[in-house]
Amino acid sequence: MKTKNYNVIASNEAIFLKRLLHCVHNDVCLFILFSLLSSLTIYSQEHLSNLQGTELHNKVRLNFIPVEMPSDKFPDLEPTMGLAGLHYQIPINDWLYGGAGFHFAVTGDQGGLFTLGAELGINKQLYKNLYLDANFHFGGGGGYRYLVNDGGFINPNIGLQYKKNDYSFGIQYSHLNFLSGEIKSNSVSFFVEIPSVLRFTDYNKAHQEFVADNLAPDNFWNKPAVKNAQQIRFDFFKPFGNSKKDNGDALTETLYVLGFEYQKYLNENTFLFAHTDAIYKGLRAGFMDLFIGAGYHPYQSKYLNIFGKLGIGAAGGRVAPEGGLMVYPSAGIDLKLFKNIAISGHGGYYRAIAGDLEAYTLGFGVKYFGLNGGTSSEENSTYHTKGLRFEIQNQSYFDVAKTDDIYNATKIDLQLIGFKANYDLNHWLYIAGEASFAYDGRSGGYAHGLVGGGVYSPRFMNNHMRAFIEVMAGAGGGAGVDTDEGIMVRPTLGLSYDITPEVAILASGGKYYAPFGNVNSNNINIGLSFNLSTLSVKN
Repeated sequence: MKTKNYNVIASNEAIFLKRLLHCVHNDVCLFILFSLLSSLTIYSQEHLSNLQGTELHNKVRLNFIPVEMPSDKFPDLEPTMGLAGLHYQIPINDWLYGGAGFHFAVTGDQGGLFTLGAELGINKQLYKNLYLDANFHFGGGGGYRYLVNDGGFINPNIGLQYKKNDYSFGIQYSHLNFLSGEIKSNSVSFFVEIPSVLRFTDYNKAHQEFVADNLAPDNFWNKPAVKNAQQIRFDFFKPFGNSKKDNGDALTETLYVLGFEYQKYLNENTFLFAHTDAIYKGLRAGFMDLFIGAGYHPYQSKYLNIFGKLGIGAAGGRVAPEGGLMVYPSAGIDLKLFKNIAISGHGGYYRAIAGDLEAYTLGFGVKYFGLNGGTSSEENSTYHTKGLRFEIQNQSYFDVAKTDDIYNATKIDLQLIGFKANYDLNHWLYIAGEASFAYDGRSGGYAHGLVGGGVYSPRFMNNHMRAFIEVMAGAGGGAGVDTDEGIMVRPTLGLSYDITPEVAILASGGKYYAPFGNVNSNNINIGLSFNLSTLSVKN
């Protein structure tokens, strides 16, 4: 174990205290101060065999719901919309599960309809491999406002599931109801499930270091670490061909989009991925996409990775009505700056399967690689735990500027359902990503995606409570919310209280504004946080 020079540390602390006198009224200095103080924290190494772990056998569900559209009232509509879903489901006990999911239009003429929601379900064995599966999903989202109005919807499902070796498929009776809108449909839906394993430890074990000398073969952590990557993406789409705007004009403007991508490696060269983008320049805000797919590295070295990818998903909003189903092949290069951080460049082709939208794409991003959930085969590897918090929030935005409300209101209050993931860099600092969709406020179809970070305060009230300051920025728009081309900023101040080490309640408030639009809203968020720590390979 390495030791630190305590005289140097004491000298540094004296310098920091002097600087503190000049920084008490400066938030930027306070942010830097917390960061520097956290670097002085001294950790002792423990043996990995002493770390207790938990394994959750989660499920990734893909489903398809044929939705009957109100074509009797709106004759120009296609009679059926195909709605696909991507869900992540977590077991609560042996028969109850919870989760979250996206839905997105892939057939019909509702391309650009996206939703985000939470769900609770039951799964009970009936006979051998046959199970009863029922769930209730609530969320927000939409596409054309005259069909979804506020955006809030429910989707109860009940049916049968066949399981074999942790994989399964099923058929269900589904009801989809946009509560204040026109879309209300009963249908038979289909789904498939694939397994996903999450290995973690307690959140209060975060930011500790471990060694794995002579780890027993049956130890919980004696399994291969899983390679993964997270990326912030900046893409530029250059439409061509018959691509059209929603008013019928030719779409020739370059679209600037901001996105996030997660990759999980199946082996050293092959990975699965999911990514989503939202526009921030080129059209009025409202365009977004969501893709899942696979990639392959034909060449990797210490500093350079070459990759090819194929994504299938959906896109739409502010473009001419079409089904929404998209294909997105691409290729690129990762240039590693450090062991875990790379600059990534990529180019590709963006094409609607049953529509006219197509574009050449060019982009870049910052990518972070990790090895999590197990141990490495490399000699002299050490390990550390990192805190993760997953939040579900109700977000309220007051007096939000609108441009084309159906009742000619210039401002309106919005309610959004939001999902947020926070990754703790240390005891003080964290980075975060968030997706939120409107479910109330005559703005169905409004959504935003934000990234940013924040600073925790020291804990108080018997170590149950702490404050935080965070700044998030990204892209948001749709439904006439006056964000111009979509760039949004949201600084907030909040409190969290630990009900248990794994679950906390939180509340925050701040401002939400569009630097190039007219949105300048007060904001309050209330939610639950689910907390855990992951084991990562340090070197």
